[in-house]
Amino acid sequence: MGQDRPASSLQVAGVGTACWGRDCRDGRQLRYFLEGLENPLLQPALRGDVEGLQKIFEDPEHPHHEHAMQLLLEEDIVGRNLLYAACMAGKSDVIRALAKYGVNLNEKTARGYTLLHCAAAWGRLETLKALVELDVDIEALNFRGEKARDVADRYSQTECVHFLDWADARMILKKFITKSSLIITDPEKGPGKLLKEDKNAILNACRTKNEWLETHPEATISELFEQKQQLEDIVTPILIKMSTPRKFLASSPLSPAFETLK
Repeated sequence: MGQDRPASSLQVAGVGTACWGRDCRDGRQLRYFLEGLENPLLQPALRGDVEGLQKIFEDPEHPHHEHAMQLLLEEDIVGRNLLYAACMAGKSDVIRALAKYGVNLNEKTARGYTLLHCAAAWGRLETLKALVELDVDIEALNFRGEKARDVADRYSQTECVHFLDWADARMILKKFITKSSLIITDPEKGPGKLLKEDKNAILNACRTKNEWLETHPEATISELFEQKQQLEDIVTPILIKMSTPRKFLASSPLSPAFETLK
């Protein structure tokens, strides 16, 4: 996906390859797409015409059906396809609809920008929410080493910054739940033998936190970190006990208690 790729129907003569760090917010770049009228998917995408797009993809009789995916993934000179145009225009329903056709929502431009970076730069909060719901990588970095959150902050998109901070906190909790569960489901991930009582404690704690996530979709950032801390307080002592050398346990006054729990 280099910058030397041939011009496509999304390219408009006279528009250069200026740094995407500016281009993703430059109004000229939306016109860059708007004027690319050769691509029959472009106008329905920018209008938010989900039914029209679905017809092209799903109706074998439609004149553009055979090449629908090719048209969708056709890139401009800096590696952006129609999904980027939809993000710039804030068409979250279009993103959700097109995601069903197996497109890679984490694809990067020549300078490492993702759809999430694009939506963040343009302040498209609902599009950000749609992308996060579709499990895009919120940690992806552009050529500047910036996450989407950093790009939103650079362009003073305050609501987007807050949402991406929230999404990050939620992801951190989910990852820690998964990591804790692996201690049980994949013994090699743990530092030693797991006692039955400890196994049940971790299982119950992970199940409780997963249920909490499902029932608290609007939880605040501080609440999410509080839940992670609670899980850490249960798991960490167990991991310490698992990694304690048995020689030390044998000489410990608690040794008989550990033996009874086996």
